[in-house]
Amino acid sequence: MLIVSGILLVLFVLSALLLIGVVLIQDEQGEGLGGLFGGGSSTPFGSRSGNVLTRLTSILGTIFILTAFGLAWVNRTPETGDVIGAARRQQSTQSSVEWWKTEPKEEASEPLPSEPRK
Repeated sequence: MLIVSGILLVLFVLSALLLIGVVLIQDEQGEGLGGLFGGGSSTPFGSRSGNVLTRLTSILGTIFILTAFGLAWVNRTPETGDVIGAARRQQSTQSSVEWWKTEPKEEASEPLPSEPRK
């Protein structure tokens, strides 16, 4: 499991860094939300052909999401089953002496000198 988690973590970090880089080098092809309403192309969402960078962005985004889900699945908390029953069993096996009612052990200590030695 440790090897799988390590491989997924490396893929996760690499895909995140590559995704950041690819998004940063893309040029702005539309006018954002203003391009949707103002026109600029015949379709409301622009050209559907896509270039290499947009395709690479979608592939890297998919890898990023899948590795994030994979890491979450590999590192999930193991199934504990009956938590309340386990707590009751643990409590019944412990001693019935309450820790706040026990008396502290007395340690043998030397009396402190009243004046420091010269």
